[in-house]
Amino acid sequence: MTESSRPDNSAGAVPASATIEAVPLRRPGRWVAAVVVVALLALFVYGAATNPAYRWDTYAQYLFDARVSEAALVTIELTVLAMVIAVVLGVIIAVMRLSPNPVLRGAAWGYLWVFRGTPVYVQLVFWGLFPSIYKQIDLGVPFGPTFASFDIQSLNQAFLFAVIGLGLNEAAYMAEIVRAGINSVPEGQTEASVALGMSWPQTMRRTVLPQAMRVIIPPTGNELIGMLKTTSLVAAIPFTLDLYGRVRDISGANFQPIPLLLVAATWYLAITSVLMVGQHYLERYYSKGMSRQLTARQQRAADNLRAKPMGDEPK
Repeated sequence: MTESSRPDNSAGAVPASATIEAVPLRRPGRWVAAVVVVALLALFVYGAATNPAYRWDTYAQYLFDARVSEAALVTIELTVLAMVIAVVLGVIIAVMRLSPNPVLRGAAWGYLWVFRGTPVYVQLVFWGLFPSIYKQIDLGVPFGPTFASFDIQSLNQAFLFAVIGLGLNEAAYMAEIVRAGINSVPEGQTEASVALGMSWPQTMRRTVLPQAMRVIIPPTGNELIGMLKTTSLVAAIPFTLDLYGRVRDISGANFQPIPLLLVAATWYLAITSVLMVGQHYLERYYSKGMSRQLTARQQRAADNLRAKPMGDEPK
């Protein structure tokens, strides 16, 4: 077939140099929804600003009051100390649950059954009554000599019992988080460690737990934020030097609970926001290698690689 006899398809062909202009699809429903949300938000803000029941002058008066800021610091101390106890004890309980020893597994299961099966408020009430239940604790040999003795009646520190109550309750949940992280590590890692001559505790400490951190860290951050808000329940002990307890005492004196509750909510939101930022960077650090999205440095390296001229291909 000669070149002149071939069918001419050039009429319907698109030139290679032609630019295709993409027209975005119009979605008016999104704009309508956005306008409705903004209008509702504006109405709420206007109503709150003009409602005299909020007492914004009282809110501004007590927002940075020294008593409130000191109570916020006590709340942070409660949160940090309770989470330290929860993390350490949670790791121990998780390892016990995965232990080949049936006694350790049974003890860990019983701990989780008790502390996850009862409300934290009830547990805190129990810790508040602990000096009435155990007046003195003796450590020693049964029916033998006593090595140490603690007078619980003279102790009677509400802050200490608040930390213990919050920490023991949170440890039950941290144990399940740690156990899920340990189970996420491939079984081959454990088998390789055993093949190298490591014992079971060495395998957990050197091989399994470091790799499980990638799964453990995100829910631990959520539990830390949850612990911050759970500290408002320590009034059951009773302990009233925390943030909620202090604003409740102030509102009981000036009979204005609404602005004082707004003060407490503002402080809780501020602390939670800081914790969320820290959680974001911590998760990003431990999730290295898991995301398919390139970092800024990796993107620049890829662009530089594409910009390099390719050498002549062999003929």
